[in-house]
Amino acid sequence: MIYLPSLRRLFLPALIVLGLVICYRTSVRTFTPLSQPLSIFHRPELAPNAVRLPISALRLRMLPPAQRSSNHLSPPPAFYYRPDADLASGSLASWSGSAPSGGRDRDLHPHNLSSVPHPAPAQNPQLAALFRCERAPNRVTGHIRLPYILRNISLVVPAAAAGTGTRPPAQDGLRLFNPTVISLPYWSRNQYLLVGRMMTDGSYQQNMLCEANVCGAGLRGEEEAACTEEDLQVLGGAGGMRCATEPMLVSVPPTPAEKCEGKLAAFIDLPGFHDPRIFWSGRGEPLIVGNTHSRYACFGLWIVDLRVLYPPLQALLASSPVAPSLGPLMSYPSLTELTRNPASDRAALEKNWMLFFTGHEAYVHYDIAPRPGRAFAKLVGGGLTTANLTDPLEQACLVDDDVHDVDDDGHAAFNASRPRRPHDHGTWHQATNSLRLMLCDRHDAQCTPSRANTVFFAIIHRKVVNGLILPMRYERYVVVWAAHPPFHMLAVSQHPLLMANETASGWTAAENWPEENDEDEGDQGTAPRSMWAYFTYTVSIAYDRGRAADELIWKNTGFLDDVVLVAVGVDDVQQAFVRLPVRDLLQCLRPCPGRRAGAMPMPGKMPGKMPGKMPVPGTGTGTASGTAAGEREEGAERSMGDEQ
Repeated sequence: MIYLPSLRRLFLPALIVLGLVICYRTSVRTFTPLSQPLSIFHRPELAPNAVRLPISALRLRMLPPAQRSSNHLSPPPAFYYRPDADLASGSLASWSGSAPSGGRDRDLHPHNLSSVPHPAPAQNPQLAALFRCERAPNRVTGHIRLPYILRNISLVVPAAAAGTGTRPPAQDGLRLFNPTVISLPYWSRNQYLLVGRMMTDGSYQQNMLCEANVCGAGLRGEEEAACTEEDLQVLGGAGGMRCATEPMLVSVPPTPAEKCEGKLAAFIDLPGFHDPRIFWSGRGEPLIVGNTHSRYACFGLWIVDLRVLYPPLQALLASSPVAPSLGPLMSYPSLTELTRNPASDRAALEKNWMLFFTGHEAYVHYDIAPRPGRAFAKLVGGGLTTANLTDPLEQACLVDDDVHDVDDDGHAAFNASRPRRPHDHGTWHQATNSLRLMLCDRHDAQCTPSRANTVFFAIIHRKVVNGLILPMRYERYVVVWAAHPPFHMLAVSQHPLLMANETASGWTAAENWPEENDEDEGDQGTAPRSMWAYFTYTVSIAYDRGRAADELIWKNTGFLDDVVLVAVGVDDVQQAFVRLPVRDLLQCLRPCPGRRAGAMPMPGKMPGKMPGKMPVPGTGTGTASGTAAGEREEGAERSMGDEQ
């Protein structure tokens, strides 16, 4: 029997406890708690621009995708223009459709387009109807006024839909602007989907979404739903658009701001979606694009399928009475940033990009201004794009200083060919999404859609500033470009467009309506014309609801006799819209100059870098370098507080 003194009896238990403590402390230092991401031996380092998210972000419904590329590598040349027998069909040959002899896929390479004849847009008989002017411009302001009125948009839900039995209270203090609208399928109970930007305290940018309906007078005998007394109290005597479902917040998580440095550091405190646009893709997908923090710069543009943000839309799209399905596949099931390639072409602050679709293929249009030059690229997946695909021999259709000399009072000089307009020189900006258009009537038996009569159109702005370099007005123009490679610019409005109850900022009511009395109330109730919409900007365009058998893949395609809905922001505090025939919107255009004669400059040895070696249209030779990006950045920085 072993005998231990009294003090020695605790030695062995103490030694055991000490060993257990050492083991415990060692395990804490060696192994990662389950509340943190598990480490993996030999884990590669993250790329410099990779997204770093806290584990708490996993509770969000959507996440920015993993970094796909850190150097914007150009894809193979096959991605630039799909070899789909464009030349064999004659779409690149002439307006008459005669195919060039010996057309092969290799001829679709942009550098072989110099051998293909490109008649000037003025020679295209399909565009002739767009060049006619049915209305004379205002002799003072130079605007063309269309006989259609802006009507109000309200997020106040009808009492019956709210289930209260009484008129719901107005949403006091809630300021909504920058409306963007799409029409819902013809089998939907409601007519439109509306998204509007909400004025916040600045800490986070938010947007509201609802399904909406229209009441009031229709177009040319067309009947709209009659407005109730409650509708007239909310919308005014002309009726308008009103939420039919309870408005909900558009839940978009914040994105990382990788390069808001130096003078741009203040933009870090502006998270959230700015100025979203909603539209239908060529596949029939409802998409939303918004401006927010970027992984590659300070501010960029992100895209996601609307069904992710608004699940009831998925059930609606899957319930087609003709072809029930699960709905169109999602190209953007998670929040995805759109890129610009090469990275040197990108400014620190980017906004107002627009997408256009040729069937299942998608392109993103970056710039339309003559400086730094038109720029667009093809989306190749995951938000990545090719380099600029603009034809280097395409002549600029827009001119920055296209007004005449300005006198000491700020009035432009008259001449016989164009009315003078009092303003400082304006700059061109993209404004709305794009729509695909057949240049014939839907109900014309002779109308056969073809590449020769198919175009894209969108509304752009000519931004005019005052002496403080603040926006004084956004002039509304329509621009048209070809729907087949190389997507040449075809036409642009000769004069800016106004609606019947819209006032051109910078001129008096008497100058806006020089032949009419300001006290004539017209269709607008009791307010005189001096009180009508003063500072307006166009946000989105969409083909109207009610087109029979209009399946999802045709939601972004229309005809000249279709109706288009234009969503407009008013005075930074209100929302409005106007419905009008496409033919009336696309009137009095002027043809673009087309393509310069001459041989295409030959690229370098690397096909993927080919577009970067081309001269930028309107700027001579060279690339859209950091200087061009710097010009865009400077302009965008001045306008980040603006709505457009």
